[in-house]
Amino acid sequence: MRDIDVALGEAADGLPATGPSPRALDRLARGAEKEGVLDVAYAQVDSPFGPLTVAVTPRGLVRLAYPERPLDAVLGDLAKEVSPRVLEAPARLDPVRRELGEYFEGRRQSFETPIDWALTRGFFRRVLQATARIGYGRVSTYAEVAAGAGSAKAMRATGNGLGSNPMPVVVPCHRVLRTGGGLGGYTGGIERKEFLLALEGH
Repeated sequence: MRDIDVALGEAADGLPATGPSPRALDRLARGAEKEGVLDVAYAQVDSPFGPLTVAVTPRGLVRLAYPERPLDAVLGDLAKEVSPRVLEAPARLDPVRRELGEYFEGRRQSFETPIDWALTRGFFRRVLQATARIGYGRVSTYAEVAAGAGSAKAMRATGNGLGSNPMPVVVPCHRVLRTGGGLGGYTGGIERKEFLLALEGH
């Protein structure tokens, strides 16, 4: 029997109703990684907004979802769009968990975690890549982001793309405002956009 099968069996035996312990999950994740069958690792990460669902691949951060997005829906999207090999693996999320904690405490101004753009394509990806270049404490407009993505007139498409950002906070769509300074929309709600801007000094 392969190591991963043993780990799965051990993790399933005698588990309480709350699910496997972090230790069992870590053992399972290490076994899956060793066998080359762990493509997407996820965990719940504490934040001022409640628990965020955060997922990474070997290439980097692929998903960050606010609490109102059901976990099953997030995992289903990842299984469909990235890989069905999705496993809860808190230890794999330690680096991004630490960076997010420091950011929310006002002690970090940039993220070192690399980005996996697997959930984005075409113009939408270019919009988010342009957004990722907006520095801490700065803001841009939908028109400027559209121009940075290669289509200055595509402001509506830019807004729609930002509203579907699969990695809010880290890819800082909260830093994009309407021309003239209006807040515009936000994937996590205007209150969160205001919170994040205030955290960064706006």
